[in-house]
Amino acid sequence: MATIKASRIPAMIYGTAWKKERTRDLVRQAVLAGFRGVDTAAQPKHYREDLVAQGIADAMKAGSINREQLYVQTKYTSVVGQDPRNMPYNPQSSITDQVKESVESSLRNFSIISTSKDETYLDCLVMHSPLPSQAQTQEAWRAMESYVPHTIRTLGISNIYDLLELKKLYEHASIKPSVVQNRFYRDTGYDAGVRAFCEANNIVYQSFWTLTANPDFLQSQPVLDLAQAAKVTSAVALYGFVLGLGHNMSILNGTTNPRTMKNDLVGVHAVRKYLSYQSTTARNLRDDFSALLERMDALAFHSPNTPLSRNDAFHVRGAY
Repeated sequence: MATIKASRIPAMIYGTAWKKERTRDLVRQAVLAGFRGVDTAAQPKHYREDLVAQGIADAMKAGSINREQLYVQTKYTSVVGQDPRNMPYNPQSSITDQVKESVESSLRNFSIISTSKDETYLDCLVMHSPLPSQAQTQEAWRAMESYVPHTIRTLGISNIYDLLELKKLYEHASIKPSVVQNRFYRDTGYDAGVRAFCEANNIVYQSFWTLTANPDFLQSQPVLDLAQAAKVTSAVALYGFVLGLGHNMSILNGTTNPRTMKNDLVGVHAVRKYLSYQSTTARNLRDDFSALLERMDALAFHSPNTPLSRNDAFHVRGAY
């Protein structure tokens, strides 16, 4: 089966983890501020997927926004990432049935943003992390494929830092991943190999922990210089640099500040426009940031720290 391409994935996607009872109002504010992409998960432990849907519905009513203008993605989270007291599926079910129960619960939640039950769909279903074995990962992926292209338009995978593992998934998948969502941080060398594979195969690389995991970048000279030149914050300058690392880049942004929501969107547009100029200054800034990444990658190579395991990926909290 041919690859089904991801479509209209915004550069900035609103992240909804850990917002608890505030989720509905924050999602409403984010969409009204201009976010057209929203990320969530069928993982009650860290997400309120039901409130995400309600927040989107509120914004659609208040802002005359159509469903077709929005990119909405959720995740299937395996047993290891769930709270055993509150799961969207029976943990004793087969992996195939777990996926199906999870997806059906997500579709029920998001039915409120559709005009009819028959039109309920999600733009992307993301596997929250590879499962313990390749066989289990492939079983879950096949179950996810069964929903494409109607109720689920595209598929993706998160927390996959092993390039060989990603290549195996890609090779065996009938429907290829359209999205890879990973932490952008030093311990993985900023995913250079994974990002290159995504670029070569028209996969959108979604970066999270972009700010939280990179405080040194915010004070780095290239970021400070770009912030000054484009008249934006250091955070927005860093977003702009990361988005400029490839043609298929997106960033998850989980701010809870309404003013920051608007300013980040406006600022990123300004920064990307500035960096697109073929001026010597813009070119030098891009080169300086690339050199900084290489230096930090070299430090990671010599660091005793090791990347988080796939199990750890579900349990570490951090802003986007």
